[in-house]
Amino acid sequence: MQAEALVPAAAPHPPATSRTPPPAVDTFFYDNKIVRDFGVATVVWGIIGMLVGVLAAFQLARPELNLGTAYTTFGRIRPLHTNAVIFAFVGNGIFMGVYYSLQRLCKARMFSNVLSKLHFWGWQLVIFSAVATLPLGITTSKEYAELEWPIDILITLVWVMFGWNMFGTIARRRERHLYVGIWFYIATLLTVAVLHIVNSMELPVSFLKSYSLYAGVQDALVQWWYGHNAVAFFLTTPYLGLMYYFLPKAAERPVYSYRLSIIHFWSLIFIYIWAGPHHLLYTALPDWAQSLGVVFSVMLIAPSWGGMINGLLTLRGAWDKVREEPVLKFMVVAVTAYGMATFEGPMLSLKNVNAIAHFTDWIVAHVHVGALGWNGFLTFAILYWLWPRLYRTPLYSKRLANVHFWLGTLGILFYALPMYWAGFTQGLMWKQFNNEGMLQYSNFLETVLQIVPMYYLRGLGGLLYLSGVFCMVYNLVKTASAGALLRNEKAQAPALQPATLASEQHGGHWHRWIERRPVQLSVAATVAILIGGAVEMIPTFLVKSNVPTIASVKPYTALELQGRDLYIREGCSNCHSQMVRPFRSETERYGEYSKAGEYVYDRPFLWGSKRTGPDLHRVGQKYPHSWHYNHMLDPTSMSPGSIMPPYPWLFEQDIDYKILPAKIKALRHLGTPYAPDYDQVAVDDARRQAQGITAELKKEEIDVMPDKEIVALIAYLQRLGTDIKVKPEQAPATAAAQ
Repeated sequence: MQAEALVPAAAPHPPATSRTPPPAVDTFFYDNKIVRDFGVATVVWGIIGMLVGVLAAFQLARPELNLGTAYTTFGRIRPLHTNAVIFAFVGNGIFMGVYYSLQRLCKARMFSNVLSKLHFWGWQLVIFSAVATLPLGITTSKEYAELEWPIDILITLVWVMFGWNMFGTIARRRERHLYVGIWFYIATLLTVAVLHIVNSMELPVSFLKSYSLYAGVQDALVQWWYGHNAVAFFLTTPYLGLMYYFLPKAAERPVYSYRLSIIHFWSLIFIYIWAGPHHLLYTALPDWAQSLGVVFSVMLIAPSWGGMINGLLTLRGAWDKVREEPVLKFMVVAVTAYGMATFEGPMLSLKNVNAIAHFTDWIVAHVHVGALGWNGFLTFAILYWLWPRLYRTPLYSKRLANVHFWLGTLGILFYALPMYWAGFTQGLMWKQFNNEGMLQYSNFLETVLQIVPMYYLRGLGGLLYLSGVFCMVYNLVKTASAGALLRNEKAQAPALQPATLASEQHGGHWHRWIERRPVQLSVAATVAILIGGAVEMIPTFLVKSNVPTIASVKPYTALELQGRDLYIREGCSNCHSQMVRPFRSETERYGEYSKAGEYVYDRPFLWGSKRTGPDLHRVGQKYPHSWHYNHMLDPTSMSPGSIMPPYPWLFEQDIDYKILPAKIKALRHLGTPYAPDYDQVAVDDARRQAQGITAELKKEEIDVMPDKEIVALIAYLQRLGTDIKVKPEQAPATAAAQ
């Protein structure tokens, strides 16, 4: 394929005559301050998010690093880490790159200085809100969407500001052609808006508590339609747009193929949206939806690798420069990591591979190859490229940037390789049977203790990666101190002339027609991303046979509901799944496999995505109340060597009974078949059940007040999986828990 310019040339205008004066040249100024502000926020939040991640990594090896407080347990800081890295570090990095590149691709200043500032401070407020609420246990428990409804509304408002500013800038552009990077920015803006609104449909109970509009299987489908495409359209498509701008700029080479970028864009945004169900293979999700997810996940290899090839081949003829320039080194590893992750994702969606990998640390390794390699390294490359241009001075130290590169690369290897090893170990140990046909490792804790050394190595990898970031901070600070920020960069460009039929029809690729029309491009992109979601969700919601009901399944009692919300508050679903898959290894270990109808009253669903501890869907009535009491007070008393932290505050804090009537009313509005007056007697019912539990505990010489939170949590755990009757021969042979 022939090389093409960074910005494909627009069709030439008709020859000038004496009657057509040359177009006027406008003088304007690019806003570099907003780029700098987002860059600083990227670095600051990156350090915070990675520090929390390192702490979480070592907590799994050393439980005492949970620090003995309610606010620093793994279950609470794990979502803080993911939100800080995804939405604070990567999010600010996206806006930094978009605000810089969009102005230059459009040859126009950002549409509104006020909107730029509101967007910046609004986004920081979203992040501060996450920092303030997640350690307090204020969470919806939905992966990558844990923030409660007031923050969801704030996110929506800030996203609208960003879109308004972006489309306003495009409307004022002095370049008729929309470069490929802008296509990805538009697709990101529109798709993230759709994902966020659909997944965040919830009914508020109080200021910081809500229940999902969806329940059980339907909630799981919507959540992983969102979760997978949050990775696709927040961690991938905007960064592909940035790659298409910054990589050619840094290499001083044209993009390898304009035509390949067209195929890459349209096939990627169309196919990606279908792949969410591959996160739910062998679950209670309908088989046809699982199969659709698999098919489109495998198809994703083609467009994903098309983008990787386009990026790497842009560097052809520039490999000597790659050896010399740390910016290009970061970019090469970033694009390569993108290719590796987008090959591994489809591979993991194959059912035979997923059967081993799902719920294990293999998935953790896969995710971090993309996050640390693709997002992290491309962000670092852009920062190193931007800072000397913003401050009009050379980078302080290329040698220090190279040190950062090697520390970061070693960090990725020390992180990913142990997690791959741990994942393979877990998946195989869970499924191993001995010669007598019994589970080889019947005690789940055996499989956990086997991989603790891998958790130490993972933490070491995080420290190496973070140490490289500190080198970058020093380098950027020294660079900035040697220069002065060029807040408003002067630029000149001819005013955009009105389109004429002759100019539109004169040569060029057929795709240029839509590239010059942002409205049509936006509509086409929106249609492309809506098709897959509609095909998967509409039948799941409207066809009753997709979620068959079970007559014996009843709503949670008031006390069990309160206990479930405590389970969510403590982040238990970060380590425990509630989905027994139809494998003999799982039914032998846990009990009867899970049915779709068992989850019809679960808002939100709690199937989980990682088993650091055993599955809990059949834990109800398996142990006496005293076992759960002692296990939460001191896990090692029930499971010697357990890496689970204790939860002493559950024995000190009182149950919040006063919110129960509002919770019951909200759930009844959502379709849970509580009796019409149950909200009026819910508190009394909860107290009666609590007194029954404390009476049972007293028989085992455990004195506890019935209004303590531990009592509600025990009520919930004892309910799990007991709504359907399991024949005695179907009960698990062993049921050791962590």
